[in-house]
Amino acid sequence: MSLHATVGPAKQPAVEPVRLQWSPVAPVHLGQTLSVLGRGSADPTVRVLSPDCVWITTRHHDLAVSARFTRAPSGAVSTTLERDIVVDAWGPGAITWIESAPNWCGAADDWTVFEGSAAYHLLPERLRLARRRHPGLRLPATGAVIDRAVIAIIEQRVTAMEAIRAYRYLVRLAGERAPGPAPAGMYVPPTAEQWRRIPSWQWHRAGVDPQRSATVMRTMQRASALERLGALDDPARVRAKLQTLNGIGVWTAAEITQCTHGDPDGISVRDYHLADYVCWFFDGAPGSDDRMEQLLEPWRGHRQRVVRLIKASGHRKPSFGPRLAPADHRRH
Repeated sequence: MSLHATVGPAKQPAVEPVRLQWSPVAPVHLGQTLSVLGRGSADPTVRVLSPDCVWITTRHHDLAVSARFTRAPSGAVSTTLERDIVVDAWGPGAITWIESAPNWCGAADDWTVFEGSAAYHLLPERLRLARRRHPGLRLPATGAVIDRAVIAIIEQRVTAMEAIRAYRYLVRLAGERAPGPAPAGMYVPPTAEQWRRIPSWQWHRAGVDPQRSATVMRTMQRASALERLGALDDPARVRAKLQTLNGIGVWTAAEITQCTHGDPDGISVRDYHLADYVCWFFDGAPGSDDRMEQLLEPWRGHRQRVVRLIKASGHRKPSFGPRLAPADHRRH
């Protein structure tokens, strides 16, 4: 990829943006790639305004950043997915963060090895068709392990609705408003120290039980180690190291590296829905984690890619059956 960076005055980080423009070497769909980082349409840290305009907030070395990903004018490029991507970033961390922006869009995610393998041709035709229809699907690699660790821990053992509500509440409580002209309601996630300062009664009010809040607190004590993990290249190694932390298991580790390291193989084993989802696609019936792993084994090394293709194919499993009811931890 080619990079062209223009740095605005450092004395006005919230007003003058830092800009980076680059030419992806393969198609990139901004909305499809970056949307996996968000939790609902009102996520305070991710807003997909259109397929070609996405806002994110993050921190770089504890410094706040908000960034807008858009497309450059078409010029001689025939398709939107191949046009240059422009990132404008605001905030005190913008200058040092901006060089990592391409990886947020999956610039380091290379599908060519998988697509050229014998295993790829074992995929059902529906999944190969999904890949042809969605050539811009990429796996993001944000490197922001602290941010993703908190999200994944809050999502442990609860419904998506509960986790989304809790995360929004806590980010707005302990974070700060997004710098620059970010959409209304966007906040920068808290630093590790700010997460640690949240009192127990606020976790309780957010609906996060003591076990999960304690796991967040313990994990934030290892913030420096988490930042170092963000710089590692091997997602499997990162997953293994994350699982040495008390309260982070195989599911949580995979949920983190799928977003922070563009993990092509990490699948969310022990997820409440995923095994049934995958098994319904291949078997036409519900199944277990063991059965899901058995079904995905031919594509080991690229199992997360296969899961993403199943989702891109439009597959839906039947909606009948028991639902996991939200638990109101604030009453305990």
